[in-house]
Amino acid sequence: MALITLRRNLCHLSDFRIHGALAGLKTQRVNCVHKTVKEHLCPWFWSLQLEPVRVRFHHAHSKKFHSGNGNDLHPVGEPVFSQAHAWDRSEHSVKNVDEQIFYRRLNSFTSSEEVLHYISTLQTLPDTMAAGALHRVCEMEKNDDDQRLPKEILENSAFQALCNQFAQDPSNLSNTGLVTALQALTLYVDPQSRLLLSLLAECQHRLKMGSLDIHSLCILGECLIKLQGPGCSTLDLIIYQLQGENLEEFTPEDIVTLYRILQACPEKVDQTFLHKINNFSLSVVPNLSPKLLSQILTALVVLDQTQALTLVIKLGKYVVRHIPHFTNEELKEVLEAFIYFGYNDRFFTKALEQHVASLCLTLDPEVVSKVMEYCSRKLIFSKPILNAVAETFVCQSEKFSPKQTAELIEPFGKLNYLPPNASALFRRLENILFTRFNYFPPKTLLKLLHSCSLIECHPVNFMAKIFSPYFLQQLQGEESYLDRLSLAQLTQLFLTAILECPFYKGPKLLPKYQVKSFLTPCSSLETPMDFQLYKSVMIGLIDLLGARLYFASKVLTPYCYTIDVEIKLDEDGFVLPFTVDEDIHKRVALCIDGPKRFCLNSKHLLGKEATKQRHLYLLGYQVVQIPYYEIEMLKSRNELVEYLQRKLFSQNSGGHW
Repeated sequence: MALITLRRNLCHLSDFRIHGALAGLKTQRVNCVHKTVKEHLCPWFWSLQLEPVRVRFHHAHSKKFHSGNGNDLHPVGEPVFSQAHAWDRSEHSVKNVDEQIFYRRLNSFTSSEEVLHYISTLQTLPDTMAAGALHRVCEMEKNDDDQRLPKEILENSAFQALCNQFAQDPSNLSNTGLVTALQALTLYVDPQSRLLLSLLAECQHRLKMGSLDIHSLCILGECLIKLQGPGCSTLDLIIYQLQGENLEEFTPEDIVTLYRILQACPEKVDQTFLHKINNFSLSVVPNLSPKLLSQILTALVVLDQTQALTLVIKLGKYVVRHIPHFTNEELKEVLEAFIYFGYNDRFFTKALEQHVASLCLTLDPEVVSKVMEYCSRKLIFSKPILNAVAETFVCQSEKFSPKQTAELIEPFGKLNYLPPNASALFRRLENILFTRFNYFPPKTLLKLLHSCSLIECHPVNFMAKIFSPYFLQQLQGEESYLDRLSLAQLTQLFLTAILECPFYKGPKLLPKYQVKSFLTPCSSLETPMDFQLYKSVMIGLIDLLGARLYFASKVLTPYCYTIDVEIKLDEDGFVLPFTVDEDIHKRVALCIDGPKRFCLNSKHLLGKEATKQRHLYLLGYQVVQIPYYEIEMLKSRNELVEYLQRKLFSQNSGGHW
């Protein structure tokens, strides 16, 4: 390990005193350090006139450093240039500072100036710790809007000295110090800077010599991806060497870094090696932080590891414990992964409910919409989440984009739920649509309005617009025809206007835009009948009615809905054969509702199924619901027949057989 000796000399900068050894020592050219840092770091570095600064490497074997007295450490909250650190005060030395304490101090600082000041008070610093300090400074100054370090950091003599010491002789650096310094500089520095190229060349030399350890290989791999892209040839060598290592020697952080490398270049992935990583990762999951959990899940999505469900399930169990500790971005990545893999867990749902209910007003709009997408995709009927999101939208609707607004509102219709503040929620939505109607993409707008109609919040004020030729042309776009789902949604909205909004007098939907059936593959507004459940009910109906002749199955009505079972009755209430088309007084529609017509693990009917039954009733059918959970309670064939008799021929129905 290289030890960086930071000697002290009584010298001053032009406008303030630098404490500690980084203030420079032996007399040499005035711009020594500044020139080195300027040349090695970046072309935008300004000229400075500094007092002499010099940093020397002292080479030593690896040692462990312990603090003899923890109270000697620089207090966390102390001002950056405190007078308490007078020059006559005894100096701190990392020889007396435990490494863990050092990194804990680094992580406790809230500004890069504090980090640099702390470094300036230390006399001797191992290169690994110096690299860690450099990385911490660059990490704290990271800004997506500006790829350059602030001028005040570049002009800081402690920062200049840190950079200069890595430029002096990279071959004397430890592997960890070398790659950590390289990693820090990739956050900000020009990829063509001399310092960065010098460190990179040394890394590549050690790579070819096979002298880099696992951790260094992982860090170097990520640096190369950022600097040269996933297609760089050196990355192949790194992956090859990592494949030859024993996975038992990887730390959890190394495993996740390896996933990130493979995620960046999926075309380079050996599936056998990836399968080994997936299996081994099961053992490291308990040691992963919230950040690492989200990163490994994201990598599994990018690498399309649908066969690694055992790993996903185990990750999901540990995600539950960390939900309060995820950042907005991390939680969004977790939800995206669970949506992708189709994962759901009641403990996760419970933890998500508590998190959203307590923090919904402070969550990022993108996270809120992703939570709603997760509930919608998995058909999770969670009143705490739906109520919290509804309240958030009423209070902060201006924060949501048109796309996010649609993603937030659509699940209410799909899951067939009106929150307690429904009037305020849909009044706010209506105001947004009035003012920002043209900002909504046509298909997004149609899905949004259709979802509202599923829970009887009919968008009467906007029907004229969506049935207009202009909107239909926008909806079609550059395609030669409208997609089937959009046509079905338009047709159901028009049927809703006829059946539930008789006061609507606007334009009608032209017949060429109307579908004949809502039950179609991939674009259905109905859930297909559960075949096993239908077989059970059919056996009971035959026993009850005496023959298969007295009921029809999968009957397509003139109103686009498909009835599971239809029974015809005459004026006296007697059952007619299904082939008879005359003297029909009443039609009975049996809705044989399997589990897929309900929200997950509940008896709450989905919005599209509730709408279908509501419309059939308005069309004159006697609607009889046969839910799966009632059939499952029956223990014998006789009980099934008695159950169907009660459902079909109760006193109020007036039917006979």
